Amino acid sequence: MNKCKLVPSMVLQDYKFSRCGRTDKGVSAMNQVISLEVRSNLTDEEQRDPTNDSREIPYVHVLNQLLPDDIRISAVCLRPPPNFDARFSCVHRHYKYIFNGKNLNIEKMSKAASYFVGERDFRNFCKLDGSKQITNFKRTIISSKILPLSETFYCFDLIGSAFLWHQVRCMMAILFLVGQSLEVPEIVLRLTDIEKTPQRPVYEMANDIPLLLYDCKFPEMDWQEPTVDDYKAIKFTTATEALTLHYELKAAVCNIFKDVLPTANTNNFSKTIINLGDGRGKVVGSYVKLEDRSVMEPVEVVNAKYSKKKNNKNK
Repeated sequence: MNKCKLVPSMVLQDYKFSRCGRTDKGVSAMNQVISLEVRSNLTDEEQRDPTNDSREIPYVHVLNQLLPDDIRISAVCLRPPPNFDARFSCVHRHYKYIFNGKNLNIEKMSKAASYFVGERDFRNFCKLDGSKQITNFKRTIISSKILPLSETFYCFDLIGSAFLWHQVRCMMAILFLVGQSLEVPEIVLRLTDIEKTPQRPVYEMANDIPLLLYDCKFPEMDWQEPTVDDYKAIKFTTATEALTLHYELKAAVCNIFKDVLPTANTNNFSKTIINLGDGRGKVVGSYVKLEDRSVMEPVEVVNAKYSKKKNNKNK
C-alpha cells in the first residue's frame, strides 16, 4: 500500500485499517477482507456515482502487480455501507482445519465437535492476552463438524460469529485428544462450563499450518471483480498452477524419502504421542487427563498483572 502510494504512511491509524480475521503466522486465509481509506482519483462526490468507477484507480491490478504469487486481491468494494469496518461488520467467520485421520476415531471427534455449537464460554480454548483486557469469553458457534476430504484427510469445519486468540487451534487440540481416545467427547462440555473448569488446564495447541480462514460473511455489498485480458488471466493461472506444483513436488520428494529411509516400529512404543496435527506430535511418558493437570492463571490475574505493569511503565 505504501509502496504504490495508496496510503500516506506505515501507521495503520492514519488510514483506518481494519481486517476481518486475525491469522497466526503459518495460518492461511481465503476471502479475507480488509477495510481502509486509500488515495483516489475522484472527489468524494464523484465516488458516490457508479458511472465514475472506470476513472478510479484500478486498485486490484495495482496491488496484485506488487504482491507475491500466494497473495492475491480478488475484488474491491468502492462504496461500502456507512461506518463499515472489516472486523466489526463481519456476520460470521468460517474456518477449516485439515488433518490426517490415521489412528483417530472420527466418530468420537464428530461427537465432541457437535458440543461446541451454541453460545459457550471459551476461556479454556484460547490464549489469554492481558493487553486486550477481555472479560467476556462467550462466543457463538453456528456450525461445528468433522467432514471427509479424501480417504486420508478430514477437516474440522467451523463457523462462528467471532473467535478468541488461538481459539480454533485450541479446539482442535482437544478434538485430537478425543480422537486418540485419551479424553471422552464430553470433555468439551466440561471445559466450556466455567463452574466446573474455571481455569484452563495446561495443554499444547494444535499446529498452525493446517488451519485455513476459509471465508468471511458480510451483509450484501457491491464487490467488483476486475475484468482482465487474456494475458493477465493466463499469467495468474500459471502462477497458481506453479505454486500448486511446487508443493506437490515437495510432497513427492518426501514420499521418496519415506520409501527409502528405514522406519522405526512404533507398535511396541510404551510412551504416548499426542497428535498436534503436524505429523510429529508430542511424546509424553504417561498421559495425564485434563481434569488432573495443573491449570493456568485465571483471567482476572492475567488482566491485573498487565494493568499493573502498564501503570508502572507510565509512572
